[in-house]
Amino acid sequence: LRELVSRLQQRGVQVFLVSGGFQSIVEHVALQLNIPTANVFANRLKFYFNGEYAGFDETQPTAESGGKGKVITHLKEQFHFKKVVMIGDGATDMEACPPADCFIGFGGNVIRKQVKEKAKWYITHFDELLKELEE
Repeated sequence: LRELVSRLQQRGVQVFLVSGGFQSIVEHVALQLNIPTANVFANRLKFYFNGEYAGFDETQPTAESGGKGKVITHLKEQFHFKKVVMIGDGATDMEACPPADCFIGFGGNVIRKQVKEKAKWYITHFDELLKELEE
């Protein structure tokens, strides 16, 4: 994944992480991949002043059903992207297409039957995408 992100960035492609996970974790992954934290869209945890857990920030688009699609719509409007490709391993990733122009199912961590069956393009290793970039 690190090499794929690096090659995309070398080509001038902006890479974003859109996750239903928590921002503190997803930002750590983004840093490992050299993705700016401004390009991370994830759920935020809330805490009271005394440090106790107060829930999660429900104003984040990823906190609601269809949130990943809303993020992609926002990105297309903000940056005027001609094409957006979504790569993911879950149903909520697949549901974000449209507004994404293409969805690539990923089964490198876990194979979800629904995603594998419905994705037009399904991969289990990022080498497959790296080979496509070479062509």
